[in-house]
Amino acid sequence: MYFKKALCIASAVALMAGASHATDSLTIAIVNNGHMINMQTVAKAYTAETGVELNWVALEEGVLREQVTSDTATGGGQYDIINIGMQEAPIWGAAGWIEPLNFGSDYDVADILPAMRAGLSHNGTLYAAPFYGESSMVMYRKDLADAAGVTINDHDSWSRVKEAAAAMHNPSAGVYGACLRGKPGWGDNMAFITTVVNSFGGSWFHADMRPALDTQMWKDAINFYVDLLGNYGPPGSEGNSFNEILALYNEGKCGMWIDATIAASFLEVDGVAYAQSPNAGNATGANWLWAWAMAIPAGSPNAEAASAFIEWATSKDYVQAVGNHPDFGWGSVPTGQRASTYALPEFQAVAGFAAAEMAAINSAAPAASDLKPYVGVQFAAIPEFPEVGSAVAQEMAAALSGAKSVDEALAAAQGAADAIMREAGYY
Repeated sequence: MYFKKALCIASAVALMAGASHATDSLTIAIVNNGHMINMQTVAKAYTAETGVELNWVALEEGVLREQVTSDTATGGGQYDIINIGMQEAPIWGAAGWIEPLNFGSDYDVADILPAMRAGLSHNGTLYAAPFYGESSMVMYRKDLADAAGVTINDHDSWSRVKEAAAAMHNPSAGVYGACLRGKPGWGDNMAFITTVVNSFGGSWFHADMRPALDTQMWKDAINFYVDLLGNYGPPGSEGNSFNEILALYNEGKCGMWIDATIAASFLEVDGVAYAQSPNAGNATGANWLWAWAMAIPAGSPNAEAASAFIEWATSKDYVQAVGNHPDFGWGSVPTGQRASTYALPEFQAVAGFAAAEMAAINSAAPAASDLKPYVGVQFAAIPEFPEVGSAVAQEMAAALSGAKSVDEALAAAQGAADAIMREAGYY
């Protein structure tokens, strides 16, 4: 497997690495989401104060994951700081691919939300610091729902969600009932699809870690997803992920959007309301848990400077810097990472989504259970998952586009996942 080969290379690189030293520049790989893009502007003050030049490499999240994984696993050394998340951080930390993080007492690690701290740690050691955290929830146009005579409630059934989407759907006026992820990727379409599967009582793997994509729960969930988005979503949904749907929503083209809570910071249309994620009888796992975090590749010669930047960029001071920045303000601060942010009066005054976001984060259930034998909500915290998830993602996009039937796509997905897990030696 690629992971095992890369681990051997990474271990050798770490042994050869020298001690960190002062540097005058850092190269940072970031996902091209709004808060990360804003950081490039806010961090000009950091450069002015420290003299450290920051070279940004902003990538679409699927490309970012591929490039960062390859570079970090093989000790390529392209980046001093990388954006990773909860799927990678504990695995990469245990493998020695990334450095443990140790910050000063003023950083206040205890202020980081417990769910985020736990998801980015291995054996109690923090390996990535959360820049922002998220769960998922329903964001909908209350004006359109009211005009259509429908209500959207916390933890609605999927059937009621479909009824609401149908009622708001008005393509002749440029409005689509439901905008949902369809772009293939284990962190793109599969992030949302997995929560649907969870809510139907399904999971990625059986107790013996054999893939479970041939179960009735997956079949029911994917048929529902394809029907909902095919009938009441925008054309070309198989090409849409977070950024594409955010643009559609802000153009007034979406009745509802079920996606990352962090999106609420960037919604510009009036009349947005929020509800907790729907389910088909099983609320556990119906909303995901994630953090985009910052980590240091093992053996980096600039580890000391990288650590200092991460400490600043994920601190309470950074939140204040965004809130007081003339280009941004308190509605644009990164959320889902620190408890103290939610206590700030300035933030409370503008963040109508805060209570719904925190409720979603607190209700996420990443622990292994009788339903799923792995840690993670919308992913499985095993090294092979990105390969499994990416293969399945392509099949689900094919089902959504109509290139394959749901049955054909699930059969192909089951076969691909089974081959990967067998090769990895799970059974």
